[in-house]
Formats: sequence, C-alpha cells, structure tokens
Amino acid sequence: MRDFLQIEFKKTYKKQAEHAYFSPGRVNLIGEHIDYNGGLVMPCAVTLGTYLLVSPNNEEVFRFRSINFDEQFEIPLQKDYKKDGKTWYNYPLGVIQHFVKDDKSLKGLDFLYFGNIPIGSGLSSSASIEVVTAFALNDLFECDYSKLDLVKLAKSVENNFIGLNSGIMDQFAVAFGEKNKALMLNCDTLDYQAVDSNLGDHILAIINTNKPRKLAESKYNERVLECKAALKALQQELDIHNLCDIDTATFEKYEYLITDPIVKKRAEHVIKENDRVKLAGVALSNNNLAEFGRLMYASHNSLRDLYEVSGKELDTVVEYSKTNPDVAGARMTGAGFGGCAIALVKESSFEKFAKEVTEYYTKKIGYAPSVYSSLIGDGVGLLKEEQAIRV
Repeated sequence: MRDFLQIEFKKTYKKQAEHAYFSPGRVNLIGEHIDYNGGLVMPCAVTLGTYLLVSPNNEEVFRFRSINFDEQFEIPLQKDYKKDGKTWYNYPLGVIQHFVKDDKSLKGLDFLYFGNIPIGSGLSSSASIEVVTAFALNDLFECDYSKLDLVKLAKSVENNFIGLNSGIMDQFAVAFGEKNKALMLNCDTLDYQAVDSNLGDHILAIINTNKPRKLAESKYNERVLECKAALKALQQELDIHNLCDIDTATFEKYEYLITDPIVKKRAEHVIKENDRVKLAGVALSNNNLAEFGRLMYASHNSLRDLYEVSGKELDTVVEYSKTNPDVAGARMTGAGFGGCAIALVKESSFEKFAKEVTEYYTKKIGYAPSVYSSLIGDGVGLLKEEQAIRV
C-alpha cells in the first residue's frame, strides 16, 4: 500500500521514510457558514485525504515536497518563519512556526505529502495538511499537545499565518472524525456529539464543480464582517455573543434592528441554518433520510438566496439532483464560490448518477465536473496498512 509513496520518498531523499500519517478531508453535511458565528455544524471526515511520509535528517533543515505541486522548499531550523507568497508549503511552515513559538524543541525533517483531495474544492485540503503536520510533529517530538490543542493550533495557523478568518470546524472534523458518524459540533463551546449516520442504501456523492475558489481572495472575509455587523446591531437590545445565540423566532422579533438589508439577509441565513442543524441531528438519529434530504435542499436554497455564496455551477448540480428519484438530498458544501456539492445517492445508482450529472452539468456549464463516492471515515492518525491510496 505504501509502495507508491515510499518510492517517491526514496527518489527525493535517497532513503526510506521512517514514519507515515494520514489526515482526512471533510464535508459538512449541513450547517454552512455557522462555525465563525458560534453555532452548530455537522461535518464528517471523508476517506479522501492527505498522506504524509517523514524522516529525520541530521542537517537541521526542513525539506518539503508534495507530489501534487511542482514547488519544493528547504529552510533551516530558525526561531521565526514568515509566510512565503501563496505556495502550498505555507501550511506546514505555519504549523512549524507555531511549535517554535511554543518553545518546542524540533530537529530537521524531510517531508513528503500526497493528497487525493481535489485542491480548491472546499473539502478542506488546507486543514488536512495543517492537522497531519501538527499531529506528526507532536508524535515525533513528544510535545504533549492534546488532539484539541492541535485543532486550535491548526486554526491559528489558518487565521494568523495564512490570513483567512475561518472558524474551527474544518480542523475539528479532520482531527476528531469517526467512521460512520457525523459530528454535531458547537463551534462556540467545542462540545460535540457523534451522531450515528446510518445512510442505509445511500452513499455520499461528492461532486467537484472544477471551478477552483481562492478563499482568501474571495468574498469569504466579507461575509465574516457582515455577520459581525449583524451581531452588533442585534446587541443593541439583546445580550448575545454570537448570532447563533438566538433562534429564528427571536430573530424575527428583533430583525428590525438590522437596517442594512444585505446584512439582514446574512443574519437570517445563519440563524435559520443553525436551527436546521438541530432538526438534521434528529432526522439522522431516526434514520429519516427523506427529512434530512429536505433540510439539505433548504440549506442550499438559503446559501444561494440569502448568503449568496453559491453560483451557477453548484446550483446546476443541485438542480439536477432534484430531478433524480435516487437522490435523497443535495447541497453545496464548504464555503462556496465554487468547490463541491454533495448528494445522498442510492449506492446501486451511483454510476448512473455520476454519468447523468456529468452530462447535465457539462451541457449547461461547458466543462465536466468530477464525481466521487466516499464513506464517512476516521480522523487524523498513523497511516494504516489497509488504507488504500487512490492516485
């Protein structure tokens, strides 16, 4: 299983890798743009992810190579590291910077990364790289961080080193994911419940629109600021710390405090989406896929109309899904502006679904999407021998 990566590692570093780790990507089943508003989300880890092979060196340098990118990088051990343009290795470099600032004693390492998460798709390839790097360093140098510490560390890298005002959901799901369970996570308290996700005869289809999105350059940070404006307006009369501290009924009573109609739409999505997550948890627990699917479609409509983070590509996938009787529900997942949609599809019909959604999408958009099937998988850990690498 590891032969492919070991061959590449030896090609690059002229030796065998001594350690191997895996960190998944994630999809968010429901609860979008909630994490930075202190509410409930329902992500799960997927079986696509980031593989990391690593060995120590005696030269007091860090060397980075990814099979997915051309850029390679080498930097000596030092007391401070700075972001280097927009290259992929900023993610592991930011993690190293955090360890150094925490006075952790590190030594030189040779890293080889390989990811089968589509880059820029919204499946958290960046969080996967951050968490697998942090997990490996913590393991190799016995730094005694807890798993939650690693999650917070990786989020800090994303916010302060990379410069993206994202919440904690991605890193949390990547670290704490459990096979066949969704995580109902309170993004304010970080309390979570692992919800049994019995999809019955359905599987998770991931449809990559192949329209890349650059989150740090998109309207993501703008939405964060709009939510802060909505919260400030509501705080004129409500003692709340996050938008998700109130439910839909309370919002409808006090929405007059938000005078900007755009900001009001953003708040309406966030608060109603938070309520949908609660309903979705009940539906999943009761094996009610029909109700869960209805909530998925409602979530997508809200992201399209109120939060305005969808687009014709994502809408086309959901539009097709509604016509297919073998699909229980579909929605965009991730921050939007391109990226991926997910659908709950009958396993026996997946190949037919993949063919038909590809034809429908290509006719409307002009190029094809990529369609994957996934199981709900485990979080970060040592690479297991049975984990297959799909190149």
